[in-house]
Amino acid sequence: MASVVVAATGTPSPAPSGVALVPTDPTSVWSWWSWFVGLPLRIVLYLVVGGLTLALLRSGISAVTNRLATAPAGNGGERELTSVLARANPLLAARRAQRARTVGSVLRSGASLLVGSIVLFLVLDALNINLAPFIASAGIVGVALGFGAQSLVKDFLTGLFMLAEDQYGVGDVIDAGPATGTVEAVGLRVTKIRDADGVLWFIPNGSMIRVGNKTQEWAQATVEVDVDYFADLDTVRALLVEAARQVATDPGIGGDVDGEPTVTGIERLTFDAVTLRIQLRTSPARQWEVARRLRVAARAALTEAGIPLAGQRDLWVRHRAEDADPTP
Repeated sequence: MASVVVAATGTPSPAPSGVALVPTDPTSVWSWWSWFVGLPLRIVLYLVVGGLTLALLRSGISAVTNRLATAPAGNGGERELTSVLARANPLLAARRAQRARTVGSVLRSGASLLVGSIVLFLVLDALNINLAPFIASAGIVGVALGFGAQSLVKDFLTGLFMLAEDQYGVGDVIDAGPATGTVEAVGLRVTKIRDADGVLWFIPNGSMIRVGNKTQEWAQATVEVDVDYFADLDTVRALLVEAARQVATDPGIGGDVDGEPTVTGIERLTFDAVTLRIQLRTSPARQWEVARRLRVAARAALTEAGIPLAGQRDLWVRHRAEDADPTP
């Protein structure tokens, strides 16, 4: 009987180790202080250090991106040249600003996610909570989201690479496949394009298989002229070159022209027409205005020389006869 009593009143096994969420003696101030300088103080320090680190990171990222968005790059003469170009073409400044701020937004969100995750894991570890189930659950949730929102992830990743590579920006005229027009806004998920009819297109970045930028670095004005089959091609070529040079020396548009004009040989040959092509290198986004001036100059030069366009020989002869004899 005694042995039974001894077995029943023996020393109990120790309880599993845990974390004291309250002091052992709630009525003692010293107990509260001892409890606070332990686990609660560690958690507070984690939160304070994490918050300060995140604030410094976000402030630094904002300062750098705002400087890139507002201040011209380069030093000395390069900075002055960039300022002059920005005043001449405000779209360059808007493009740089939007690109810098979008990248800054991504970096700030990434910093918040990284610092927040580290602080969360440190707090859970201080509370002696097993992190393995959380990590496994996060992996499962990540796989599920990856399958369910893969198109959204694709849009964001494509937008991020597009911004990093500076494929296009606000003010550029691009051919994105579904639509061709002027870029009005660039985001991580969608790009807004306004076409020639005024329609605003919202195109997911992940759906752009190929993008043609018509206004990056430099452009080329191209005009094709169909002249009469029997026209003297040497004379026509000389007239077109002279017309292009007049456009290049025009004070109103000559600053947008770079280099000498080129008139190629026969591009197309039909039963009643010979096609020649005029090409002139221009500043970005100015090729359309230069092309319009080239057409006006070419028409005036050919008219003055008496060379009809394709299919207009009979009308040209009648027109010359009416000019020679104005009587009805």
